[in-house]
Amino acid sequence: MLRKRWQQGDRLVYLGNYLGHGTNIKGVLDELLQFRIDRLTLPGMQPEDIVFLRGAQEEMWRKLLQIQLATEPSVVFDWMIEHGIGSTLEAYGESEQGVRGYFREGILATTRWTSRLRETIQSHPGHNDILISLRRAAYTEQGELLFVHAGIDPSRPVTEQSDTFWWGNGFFDKIDAPYSGFRKVIRGYDRDHSGVTETDFTVSLDSGCGFGGPLSAACFTLDGEIDDLISTR
Repeated sequence: MLRKRWQQGDRLVYLGNYLGHGTNIKGVLDELLQFRIDRLTLPGMQPEDIVFLRGAQEEMWRKLLQIQLATEPSVVFDWMIEHGIGSTLEAYGESEQGVRGYFREGILATTRWTSRLRETIQSHPGHNDILISLRRAAYTEQGELLFVHAGIDPSRPVTEQSDTFWWGNGFFDKIDAPYSGFRKVIRGYDRDHSGVTETDFTVSLDSGCGFGGPLSAACFTLDGEIDDLISTR
């Protein structure tokens, strides 16, 4: 659907959560890579014209690969399981109980496991490349639009957001004035999955994909207006 609507000069931002909930996570990454290749064959397209943001699931995965450094790996892992990392583990041939076994064996066993998990990811062409190239946020060249995964604290500049990009849903809902000169702040994850919702200063694009709902995408003008909207349903 997006391919049919594409016009010369368009740019593409994916808003995160490619991992996590779902039964075909590796297929999702393969599709992201394939469509990127497809678009970059068009005249005038540059690699920086397609941006992948790091979602909460990718941030958890990044921390999982360093979990041997955590003071209490089991406690951190419990929280990750509660927030959906189990599906990604299964996608790459791991299990929750197997991982807990490494924790019981100690830091050396856990370190060896995270190293093997990195090798597994690297064995799938392009998967590691996309995961290490994820951005925290994206914005248009003249600062008209800002794209984030889930939230942003309007009292802080972009460079000081820390984990708010992934866990700041509540902050996002409080934006009632232009943030740092941007006409619109656009996010891809809303914990309530409220669909495509728009205020004078924000847009949420979460129709519940991965939770039984459709996947939505929008084309924005530099004025922050939705020029086109598509959905898988």
